[in-house]
Amino acid sequence: MPADFEASTLWRVSCFDRLHEQSVMGGLHGGDQQTLLSSTLQDELYALERRHESSDALEVIAACMRLQEPALVYVRCHDFVWPVTVFPAQMLYHAPRALVEASEKGLAGASVISVEPAVLRPPGDPMRDRVAADASYWPLGPALWSLALNGPRSRLLAEIGGTAAYRAMRNPRTENLPLPGALAPAVDRLRREAVSLKQIADWPGMSAERGARLLNALYLCSNLMVTRSHSSAQSEPRRSLFGLLSR
Repeated sequence: MPADFEASTLWRVSCFDRLHEQSVMGGLHGGDQQTLLSSTLQDELYALERRHESSDALEVIAACMRLQEPALVYVRCHDFVWPVTVFPAQMLYHAPRALVEASEKGLAGASVISVEPAVLRPPGDPMRDRVAADASYWPLGPALWSLALNGPRSRLLAEIGGTAAYRAMRNPRTENLPLPGALAPAVDRLRREAVSLKQIADWPGMSAERGARLLNALYLCSNLMVTRSHSSAQSEPRRSLFGLLSR
């Protein structure tokens, strides 16, 4: 990562492209820095590429979460690039600004430009030269929650899709995670019973898309129980020609 990317401001896409190319072609990475992602994360990213989902920010970060592997994810939000270093084990991320500050338009079109090994380390790591200022680390849960509810992905993450029933384990409001509109009563019901996405879609104020977004958010915040053999388990609704979940 070029030193210029350590500034406290975001970068416009054109500027990022130029500096990123200089980094790759000019060897600006430090000599003692890890230069390759792990083979397991690479395999996950290759699988996303084969499914044409390599730019899906939610799927990419979900892969890091599954493997508990830190990574530097360059996320494009509207005209800006956010260098987001994800630390799944600590449920933290490093960025010049909190990702939840991105505009709704930016989040709606968020996409991954590149994934690289993490340069920085989380707070408390003994390698202090790789630890940034405390103020530049943010809790990962709210960012994942916001990206799941407002980002471009309108269907279930691959890992929790298919034939299944779902149940919430905790009330997200105790973690200060917003539940606008019909999401609050939906979570209350999910805490009482295991249901399929098709059933959630029929609840007042809900739809298959809103249900999928809620389930993704709960899953990424380690607040979702997925069962494949429950009597309520059903296959997820089929997608329409426009890519949205249909009921």
